[in-house]
Amino acid sequence: MELHRPDPDLARAREILRAYAAPDNAQDEVRARMLAFVEAHPEDAHRRICLEGHLTASTMLMDHARERVLLTLHKKLGIWLQLGGHCDGDANLLGAALREAQEESGIEAITIDPEVLDLDIHVIPEHKDVPEHLHLDTRYVAFAAEGAREAISDESLDLRWFGLDELAGLGCDASMLRAARRVRERL
Repeated sequence: MELHRPDPDLARAREILRAYAAPDNAQDEVRARMLAFVEAHPEDAHRRICLEGHLTASTMLMDHARERVLLTLHKKLGIWLQLGGHCDGDANLLGAALREAQEESGIEAITIDPEVLDLDIHVIPEHKDVPEHLHLDTRYVAFAAEGAREAISDESLDLRWFGLDELAGLGCDASMLRAARRVRERL
């Protein structure tokens, strides 16, 4: 199977989550919670119609020199985040992460590491007609091609490259700082 091909079968998400080599007990517990969520929602865990929550996929997109990460100032939440979003029925979390990184960055030439970087479950506050819900996020690291130029999408207020050591000063939450540490370890 092509690594990035969309796959509606949640067996693919279970396979990706089970294969994740959790680096510690906390990540192992998050993985167990995510797998239990998929089992409890076998038809729609990867769709927005699952109002309790849904699977998401995101990417810490590094520049070609592997020195800076591209973050989006999220339009709805008003905070700096890694690129990513809803799977929209795609249980291939790797492919969904790549698709979201390309859409949100405007950069097509991205190489994504197929090994899961980090898992996170976080609450998304109520917004307009969408109730508060969970995002069960699978995170990857990827690299933009040399000379790549970002372009702001309609989901962002801003896009900007930051050094990994700058994230704490931006008010990024503990999960983003954890992901940044994992990127450093992987590089």
